[in-house]
Amino acid sequence: MAVKDRDRFSTATRIRLLGEQTAARVYRSQTKRQARRSRLTGRAALLALVMCSLIVALAYPMREYVSQRAEIDDLRREQRQARERVERLRDLKARWQDDAYAEQQIRQRLHYVMPGETGFIVVDPHAAQQSRTDLGAADRPWYSNVWDGVDKADASDR
Repeated sequence: MAVKDRDRFSTATRIRLLGEQTAARVYRSQTKRQARRSRLTGRAALLALVMCSLIVALAYPMREYVSQRAEIDDLRREQRQARERVERLRDLKARWQDDAYAEQQIRQRLHYVMPGETGFIVVDPHAAQQSRTDLGAADRPWYSNVWDGVDKADASDR
């Protein structure tokens, strides 16, 4: 036992014990630090920065691409409508080349009659009553007549 006691108080033994205690403290502090450390490493932060910069760099070109695709679709639709209108106008032009169609339209629109025929125009009786009520319009200022005309035009759409 005397050897053990003497060995316990020796400088080498005390230094060795001190080193072991220090190593244990360092190990405990490292494990605590690792537990507290965030999972975001330098590589992950760099990767996140690169991804964000790529997203920012590609956002404007993608927006432009989408808007240009929409514009192209609109122009194609307008082109299709223009072609349909041209086709309708060609059909109308071909119909006007036919003398029977031209004669029918002249009779209908211009109220022409063939020689020997009697033409009749039927007047709406309500139109005559409306024109009689407008006879008093000459006594009013011009802007009242204009405003009444606007009101009548607006009422006819309804």
